[in-house]
Amino acid sequence: MENSSARSPVGEGAAGRQDRALAVVQRLLWERGIRSRCHHVISLGLSAAREGRAGAAGSSGPSFWLEYLPPELVVTGPGGRGEATVTIGGRSGAYLLSLRDGPGLQKVGRAEPEKVVSLIAGALGAAR
Repeated sequence: MENSSARSPVGEGAAGRQDRALAVVQRLLWERGIRSRCHHVISLGLSAAREGRAGAAGSSGPSFWLEYLPPELVVTGPGGRGEATVTIGGRSGAYLLSLRDGPGLQKVGRAEPEKVVSLIAGALGAAR
C-alpha cells in the first residue's frame, strides 16, 4: 500500500506545497470522522573533513546535506490499521491514492480533494 519506496527527495518548497494539499484532504477526512496522520521525513547528514583539519589548505571542511521526502497522508481504520495512503504526484500535482484492498494506485486531479475523500470513505465503508 505505501508509496514510500517510489518517493524521491524533493525541495523544501515542493514538500511545503504538497503538505498544504494533503492538509486539505486531511481536514475533509476529519469532518467525516475519518482518522489520518501526515508523515514527514527529513534526512540530515553531516560529514567531517576527509583530509587534514577543517580550514587547512586542501581540506574540504565539514559538509552537510538535507533532504525532504514528499509527505504522506496515512488513513487509519477503526482498528488502527493503515487503510489508505495519499501522496502528491511530483510532476502532475495530482493526488495519488493507494487503498489497502484497492485496485492499485489511483490518480485524482489536484482540484478534486473531495473525490479523494469519497473514495476513501467508500473503501472504509466496504471494509466494515
